[in-house]
Amino acid sequence: MTTETAHDLPVDERLGILTAEYVVGLNIFRDIAAAVRDTFGGRSETMQRGLREAREAALDDLRAQAVQLGADAVVAVDLDYSEISGGGKSMLFLVASGTAVKLSQV
Repeated sequence: MTTETAHDLPVDERLGILTAEYVVGLNIFRDIAAAVRDTFGGRSETMQRGLREAREAALDDLRAQAVQLGADAVVAVDLDYSEISGGGKSMLFLVASGTAVKLSQV
């Protein structure tokens, strides 16, 4: 779930906002592969793997934080991706955020 307005998610208490940051370097090989794909079209599997890796790591971090708080779920999850580049290097930066909640016991 990415929203707490779902009818089957009885939120009882909001415990707080969680954030997780993940930064991965896009080495020269990824940069070259992306440039080739940009020029000739198609999907860059290398870049997709990097995005998937970042997303999974950030969501794992949110889950771990939720467990530490005693939360039952994390709702309203938002993923924001950015690229940071300079000095001939580029990095992928991902921030994941969501609200840790306790659910009503049925």
